Amino acid sequence: MRFQTDLTVLADRVAMETREVERAAAIETVLAPSGWSDAQIEAWLDWADGDEETGDWLNGSVEAWIAPLVQTGLSEGVFTNAAEAQAFAEELSASIRLGLASPASSAPSAAEIIDLSDPSAPARLADHRARRTSARLGAQAAEALSDALCAVADAVDRCEGPHGDCANPARNPALARAGAAARRCGASDADILRAADGERPSAFTAATPNTAPLAALADRTQIAAGAPEALLAAQTMLDGGLILTFDPRDAEALIGQSIGRAVLNLGAVEALGGDTPALLSHLARLWTVALDLQTATPRSIALGLEGLLAASASEPDLATHAKALAAIVAASAAEASVELAAVRGATPDWDSLKGEVSDARTASQPRRHAAIGLFVDDATARLRLGLGAIKPVDVFQTADGEIGRRLNPALAQIIKRESGDVESAERHLFGRRTLAEAPGVDHAALRALGFTDIELAAIEQGLAWADGFETVFAAPVLDPGFIRDVLGMEDGEGPLLNLLGISEEAEAEAARWVFGHGDLAGWADAPQAIAGLLADPAHAEAELRRAIASLSDTPDVTAETIEWRATAAQAARLISQAAMEGRRAIRLQRAIPPVGPLLDLPNLDAPVRAEAPRPAPQPTPERIVERVVERQRARRKLPDRRKGYIQKAAVGGHKVYIHTGEYEDGELGEIFIDMHKEGAAFRSLMNNFAIAISIGLQYGVPLDEFVDAFVFTRFEPAGRVTGNDSIKSATSILDYIFRELGVSYLDRGELANAEPEALNADGLGEAPPQGEAVPAARFISKGFARGSAPDNLVVLPFGKKADPEARTAANTEAVACPSCGDFSLQQRGAAWVCDTCGAAPALKGGDQG
Repeated sequence: MRFQTDLTVLADRVAMETREVERAAAIETVLAPSGWSDAQIEAWLDWADGDEETGDWLNGSVEAWIAPLVQTGLSEGVFTNAAEAQAFAEELSASIRLGLASPASSAPSAAEIIDLSDPSAPARLADHRARRTSARLGAQAAEALSDALCAVADAVDRCEGPHGDCANPARNPALARAGAAARRCGASDADILRAADGERPSAFTAATPNTAPLAALADRTQIAAGAPEALLAAQTMLDGGLILTFDPRDAEALIGQSIGRAVLNLGAVEALGGDTPALLSHLARLWTVALDLQTATPRSIALGLEGLLAASASEPDLATHAKALAAIVAASAAEASVELAAVRGATPDWDSLKGEVSDARTASQPRRHAAIGLFVDDATARLRLGLGAIKPVDVFQTADGEIGRRLNPALAQIIKRESGDVESAERHLFGRRTLAEAPGVDHAALRALGFTDIELAAIEQGLAWADGFETVFAAPVLDPGFIRDVLGMEDGEGPLLNLLGISEEAEAEAARWVFGHGDLAGWADAPQAIAGLLADPAHAEAELRRAIASLSDTPDVTAETIEWRATAAQAARLISQAAMEGRRAIRLQRAIPPVGPLLDLPNLDAPVRAEAPRPAPQPTPERIVERVVERQRARRKLPDRRKGYIQKAAVGGHKVYIHTGEYEDGELGEIFIDMHKEGAAFRSLMNNFAIAISIGLQYGVPLDEFVDAFVFTRFEPAGRVTGNDSIKSATSILDYIFRELGVSYLDRGELANAEPEALNADGLGEAPPQGEAVPAARFISKGFARGSAPDNLVVLPFGKKADPEARTAANTEAVACPSCGDFSLQQRGAAWVCDTCGAAPALKGGDQG
């Protein structure tokens, strides 16, 4: 078989460059066309996974795939000499380099054919549906269980301290939470203990038998009329597990469909210019031979036609032009199949099939292939050709590796053909990226709210790259001091524009002006003739596929995506509508659900606080009503004038100041950490660490969690602590800080170690004994109280056993001390002593007044 060399000449003009592509294991250096994106190159490398790397383009993977085909063609007489084989190899490689075609993976054949009118059909469909559902749920459960057990191992690995304590849920709260979550996922206690010992499970999805789709045969009239068979098929079709057909020949074509497949990019062929029909005919003939040489068994082939909308964009009648291109491919492939039959033999059952082929010109001649299809559903093959989803926005990679966006070139060409304004379409699609003259929110409205030219310039600069107002009207685009001092807001309290009184409708209108609409559905300047096409280009592409369906020997079984929560009744209506439209085959599949939580469930496992005992039970039964209140995770603002204390201490000779801020109820709300005479980098890290802890506290993170996470951490400086009456040793700065906070705010006496003689680096001492009565001025800030607290208050010790002799000798009536004014002057024998300041004034004649 002879082949022309038109594609080789065109491929020699393609600029090549060496690219570095990041792979899972390493970064590979690859020679590839300069116009290909990194994703496209990586898709080709995945296709050639396992081939040896060479200095040729794509590491020699294309030549390695072509070489066996050439050898088979020479040995079986498809090529009469080495020159023909060499021309075939060069043209095939050139078609890949030009982005015209790509091999596709073999499609799994349908498991069996079920006639929906058969009484046993419901039971067989229910069994098939159960197997597919079990496979899906089993894979999800295995993945969730594996993640939960890995979290158990992580909780132990991240723990700082002795392994015995880290592996003990009673001493490691993070391990306790992870273990409880793993148990809820179905893990046994043995699995949890093994994970705590470091045994990490590997997630895998077990292959389940017979999960291929079924081919169902139904009566078109009954399905179109909404007969019960439509609902029966819809129930099994929701997850793509059923292909509904109306012709026995189409159903049989789906059985044993492990055929050679390739994808042809008609848009790229059209973009080459020149004689498009001749190039397309040559391309179809070339790939028909390539697919046939992959196996020695006569079989069917499929040349999937992609880019129908792009190839027909310059023509006024899209459907007519698409059918003309498809007819060229079908006829050229059929002629090549006839030539191959003469050399390699015709398909064995040609006599029963020759009246059913779509190409009438070759129907009377034996063909090598039983069927030649024009549809291939292979997303990976599309990616290798640089084809994405049919959307108005086309994502591309620039020469410097950046990702850019533009109006889909096919849609831009169609708009130009209809004398439309492409720039207007781009403004509607991508927005104007400025608030100047924007409806709802413009520069004048922002100036009225206190924004100056400095803030407006920062906003305009941020709008060039942002995807929404949330990232622009916030720090760091706006200065936090401006948000707090001028606008009177705190960054992070919520959407700033809404807090400033701008309505959601005005904000949404301005957002459409700035960031665009994302589609062309509501474009006011759209030419009337193509308004529907621009609104839904994917639907227009699907219509073109249906237009060429009659030219294919096999039906189009590409799954139509429906809403992820679609019900069987909704799917049944879609099936009935498709049957009325004359579709040869119907296949539906639910869309992938959105990522993230989709259901807000109350925490029913939260502990319920026990009620105080009642004086006496009532004889009548009571009805107990439990109310679960979800706490809103909003930031709790500290008062502008707040209480707190400053603790000065030294850890291993390094001076540390801890400054706390409290809410009105005494709960800790912020901390500051200052370390003098340390490096600027270390001091900055500690300051930012304190900010992170403060933000967590204000958003409701319990102080217990921070204390459990940071006590016992070990790093320098560490050792003896001076200046703190409760803590005398710490294993690190963080250990000291959170010991101090735990003792002061959580009454965690076990964290105090005030007995240095009984202290070691791993142990805890006992709390110091209670001292004598001290003036309250030592604990109450005179500046915070602004003098409103009395000066003669004292803090009296409670629970201390007094000396019996001192109790009898002491005067039971308190007397005011003339030195300090406190009512703490007590008589000791013949003398008077002040318990507050220690003065011993001389009082005349036992005068107590």
